[in-house]
Amino acid sequence: MQQVMGTKKRKYFSTCRTWYKGSICGKKTMVVYECCPGYMKLEGMKGCPAVAPIDHVYGTLGLVKARTTQKYSALSKLREEIEGKGSFTMFSPSDEAWDLLDPEVLGALVSNVNIELYNALHYHMVNHRMLTKDLKNDMSITSMYNNQGLYINHYSNGIVTVNCARIIHGNQVATNGVVHVIDRVITNVVNTIQDALGVDDDLSSFSAVALASGVMEKLGQPGYFTLFAPTNDAFKNLEAGFLERIMGDNAVISALVNYHLLNSVQCSEAIMAGSVHETAEGSTVEIGCDGDSLTVNGIKMVLKKDIVTTNGVIHLIDRVLIPDSAKEVMELVGESQSTFRDMVSELGLSAAMKPETEYTLLAPLNTAFSDEVMSLDQSLLKVILENHILKQKHKLSELYNGQLLETVAGKRIRVFIYRTAVCIENSCMVRGSKEGSNGALHLMRSLIKPAQTTIYKVLMADGRFNIFLSLMKSAGLTELLKQEGSYTVFAPTDEAFDGITERDITLLASDVNALRTILLYHFSNGVFINGGLEGGVTNLLKTIQGHNLQVLSVNKSIQVNSLDVPDIDLMATNGVIHVVKNILYPGDLPVGRESLLVLLKKLIKYIQIKVYPSDAEDLIHLSSSPVPEITKVTRVIEGEPTLTKVTRRIEGVPSVTKVTRVIEGKPAITKVTRVVEGGPAITKVTRVIDGEPAITKVTRFVNGEPTITKVTRVVEGKPAITKVTRVVKGEPAFNKVTRVIEGEPSITKVTRVIEGVPSITKVTRLIERPGSMVQDQGRGYRTRTRELCSTV
Repeated sequence: MQQVMGTKKRKYFSTCRTWYKGSICGKKTMVVYECCPGYMKLEGMKGCPAVAPIDHVYGTLGLVKARTTQKYSALSKLREEIEGKGSFTMFSPSDEAWDLLDPEVLGALVSNVNIELYNALHYHMVNHRMLTKDLKNDMSITSMYNNQGLYINHYSNGIVTVNCARIIHGNQVATNGVVHVIDRVITNVVNTIQDALGVDDDLSSFSAVALASGVMEKLGQPGYFTLFAPTNDAFKNLEAGFLERIMGDNAVISALVNYHLLNSVQCSEAIMAGSVHETAEGSTVEIGCDGDSLTVNGIKMVLKKDIVTTNGVIHLIDRVLIPDSAKEVMELVGESQSTFRDMVSELGLSAAMKPETEYTLLAPLNTAFSDEVMSLDQSLLKVILENHILKQKHKLSELYNGQLLETVAGKRIRVFIYRTAVCIENSCMVRGSKEGSNGALHLMRSLIKPAQTTIYKVLMADGRFNIFLSLMKSAGLTELLKQEGSYTVFAPTDEAFDGITERDITLLASDVNALRTILLYHFSNGVFINGGLEGGVTNLLKTIQGHNLQVLSVNKSIQVNSLDVPDIDLMATNGVIHVVKNILYPGDLPVGRESLLVLLKKLIKYIQIKVYPSDAEDLIHLSSSPVPEITKVTRVIEGEPTLTKVTRRIEGVPSVTKVTRVIEGKPAITKVTRVVEGGPAITKVTRVIDGEPAITKVTRFVNGEPTITKVTRVVEGKPAITKVTRVVKGEPAFNKVTRVIEGEPSITKVTRVIEGVPSITKVTRLIERPGSMVQDQGRGYRTRTRELCSTV
């Protein structure tokens, strides 16, 4: 067994399975050896080699040194009963337990041994044998005194209690039953927790609050509860006005009462060290001990322990426990965020945080307020703090990736959810979020710096990325830096291009596909800030180019592909920028062109670039990386512009124009005035007059493809004549097309025609090959692949 040093309190264990690491309730223990039940020592021999003689219950009381119980059994004439026939379980108080009994109570028992003492001992007995293994948690068994109940708890740490009295010597088997020695004298229990509150004048304040909250009725019902009941003095010590403020809010007052209630029975003798328990309110409290004192949340506050009732146990405490849900949000701010709390008050921001107003605080830790920050002008500090106060209540469980939260200043800040972190803009939360009566509190590792502009403008304003921006323009990717989205960019500085000449840069820019492949390897979809990366392991970020970046986050720094990232978390409205001083390149992507290989070797020295021979069948060129869709609108004219969509191109097959809708009239005659071989089709509608249209399909052209279709006039009626110009040397001849010839033309769809001046539409899709330029001979417009431009 273990005995707490410096005290008379002993902890007995029937097996060696339970051991408390040399400490009980924070006090050191010493080991004392005693014989196991049923065995005894022999002089001159080690251990307990002899089997003790088995006896009836009365005789067994002597064997376990429960001599006071044995004496009172003889005085009360119980001896004859427990020496005779039958099967009994006796929970016998130890001699020390009798000594601890109130002298007045003991005197009353001894003065009437045949009734009071006899009944008291009968209440410690059950009329059948029950070993500790038969005593289950939350069990109620019938005693031999007026069938009154005994309340058993069997805890996971091996402790077994009867009416919160601990069994210190168990399973002492007798011929007519079994004896369990307990550490106190127990009395019969008739009251519920509700009854106990009603008869104790010192608990009248708590009773009133419990009644107002609607919880009192629950305390009168069957169950297994532990109530930490504050005394009247505890309520007097509350902050002035607190109780009056919350009494009008039923949700808050209910939370307050339920925070004192556990849905389990926690007897003080079963508590060996601090353990966390969920309250009826939903949050948790830590129940522990310090020597002989019971503690709540680490504080000695229990005035009286183990008031046993039929539906649980009551512990009286000297202070009111206030859950977070009963506090205003500003009251939740702790000492680790005291700088933020003080500055909010000093700058006048707390005035708007009224009890009836819901809001959320994103409170930075004190370490976030450096000397540089604290030296800023107060107007700037106020702007910074406003970024940390949100309109409305935002619980941690309700946040999602990409969510926009509105600050009290009207700004919108973004939420990023990662595997091991929740971040808002550049700052990530630390553990400790709380919910108050009028909002929520989240602890932030650093000050929040909302993004102000796009990635493109951030890079332009920085001044270190001129070559990178120039190459993005040459690759046709500048719009990627400007458009809406969520990107992570590892942006190389001009320093990354040291060692190459202007001619090298020109050579690199000349191969658009290769350039795009290299540049897009620096982009990843999604916003990945340092705080969102999982520390100590390699984070794989898939790039837009298709290969992975290997990113390692250690403390406050990042490495990408084993290269240091000197500057991180430059926030933009469409992503985040991490600065690198090297060109990134996937080590497993080979190069098939010698000139490009030479150039890349100048730029990239930290890896060995793979190369394939030029005659290899599986040669991998840098032309296969996907390019994100970029749409460019060059001019907006009042009204709806006409768009032409090329849906299919089959080489060598002429285009056919199909008019699907005409406003105020529909064209009927198509006249081909000129065919320019290889050029794009331009449709010009010069006038539309009321009348029904006829739609003519031209399925084949001889000697080239017509490119310009002119609708000169639509006259009432349904004309059916189509003139087709054939391109021959000299003057064109006009033939009447009367027959459809085989072939599958491409379809150009005119979606709307507006009366008046005709619209000119650029062809937006590559006609001959990727990357080629298309030029209209008549107008001189030029467009690049995948750009969409409309001019009216």
